[in-house]
Amino acid sequence: MKVLVVGANGRVGSHLVDKLVENGHFVYAGTRRDNLTSSSNNVRYVHIDLLASPEAIAENMYDAEAIFFVAGSKGKDLLKIDLNGAVKVMRAAEHKKIKRFIMLSSVFALNQDKWNQSFLKDLTNYNIAKHFADHWLINNTKLDYTILQPGVLKEEPGSGKIDVNIDYPSENSIENVVDTLVQSLQDPNTIEKVITMSDGKTPISDALRNL
Repeated sequence: MKVLVVGANGRVGSHLVDKLVENGHFVYAGTRRDNLTSSSNNVRYVHIDLLASPEAIAENMYDAEAIFFVAGSKGKDLLKIDLNGAVKVMRAAEHKKIKRFIMLSSVFALNQDKWNQSFLKDLTNYNIAKHFADHWLINNTKLDYTILQPGVLKEEPGSGKIDVNIDYPSENSIENVVDTLVQSLQDPNTIEKVITMSDGKTPISDALRNL
């Protein structure tokens, strides 16, 4: 497929671009930075500015067939980037008639009753932004969405095994998160699903197949 990754130069996005190419996809690598190039013929950097209008964002989606939203402000501009930036990309996707939309969110973002858990207290403002972005995707669009909600990300090799529909937040290797995002694109069973996850014991493909 031809896939747009919004936030392609981030911690998750850069690994996601590589993994998608490894799996045979062509990637439009969306970033606000200009003059970036790739040594791969299957990657094209495109300018995606989440502060721009949905119409301007849509112009640089080209002929993408699916979108990953993995961008984030690292807490610096949660309303404009993590919340409204995500909404504008959704609106742009619908304008371009791109149906498949995979959102990287935050564990329990849709369940405020769990935000008082000690693991999540420092993420409250981020979870608020993700809460409303996730709600918009579910309730205000007709996109074929998947929302992936991992806990805290860690820079460690992935095991290829995860737990889903978890009751308590736990750590996630970035590699496992990326592999789960890629598998979600390939697995129609993940459409219209909100998936909480952590590193765990079940192979990723099996965990998603048994949702």
